[in-house]
Formats: sequence, structure tokens, C-alpha cells
Amino acid sequence: MLGWTPESIKQWVRWMQFLDRWGYITACLSFLMVGMLVFGYSWFAYLQSVRGAFLPATIALLNDLLFVIILLELFRTVLGFLQSDRIRLEPFLHVGVIASVRRILTAGAEFSHQDNVPEEAFRHYLLDMGLHVMVILVLMLALYLLKKTEQPGEPLLTK
Repeated sequence: MLGWTPESIKQWVRWMQFLDRWGYITACLSFLMVGMLVFGYSWFAYLQSVRGAFLPATIALLNDLLFVIILLELFRTVLGFLQSDRIRLEPFLHVGVIASVRRILTAGAEFSHQDNVPEEAFRHYLLDMGLHVMVILVLMLALYLLKKTEQPGEPLLTK
């Protein structure tokens, strides 16, 4: 096979595993750094715009902070993978719940300050909110079932 030996293949596999690990490390650090930048920028933008329009500025800040929480949850997920070499389902369920709550809060706040809402837009809003509530309920059920089926681990602290 073109001069490939079992030893050279093993060397290539080790090199790819090394690059794979560094890919996860850089992605993990990127989630953390982007989260910190979004956090700082969100507060900067909030302080710049809060005097002119308190409620829209607060809604934007809330939306951004929930996005930061999502980024930090992804950071923790990748960090957990780096520690255990296992990807866990639970953090992704948390991200889904947070994302749906984020959408409900921001859309509800934006929608409540509109004048003369057409009936079609109101129906679309209700369907959107109903869908996100259903997503939250399904994800919460999945979290419950996941917790119920997990094997009890070793205690973190021993006496």
C-alpha cells in the first residue's frame, strides 16, 4: 500500500488525535472568549442606549446575556469532553431550554410594545410561543428521563 507500514499509520493516527484534541481546546477557548467579549460589549451597548430607551435596551441586554449563558454552557460541554473523552447529552438539553426561554422572553417583550398588531402577526406570534413552550416541555422531560436513567456516580467529596 504505497509504502504505508503499520508504524507509519499509527504515527499518522497519533498526529490526527493530537490535532483533534487541539481543535477541541481552541473551540473551547473560543467559546469562553466570545462569551466574555459579548458580555462586555452587551453592557457597553446597554449603558450607551439605556438613557434613550430603557425597555428596548434592557431587552437587548437580556437577550445578549442569555446568549452568553449559551456560550458558557457550550464551553463547559467541550471542557467536560476534554476531561472525560465523553460528550454528555445534558448540556445540549440545557442549551435548548435556554435558547427557547431566550426566544420567548425577547419576542414577548418586543411584541408587547407594538401598537396595532395585525391579527395574522398575532397568530404567528402565538404559534411561535406555543412551539417554544412545547420545545421546553419536551426538553425538560428529556432532562428528567436522563437524570432518572443515569447511574449514580461516585461522590465528589468524601468525608
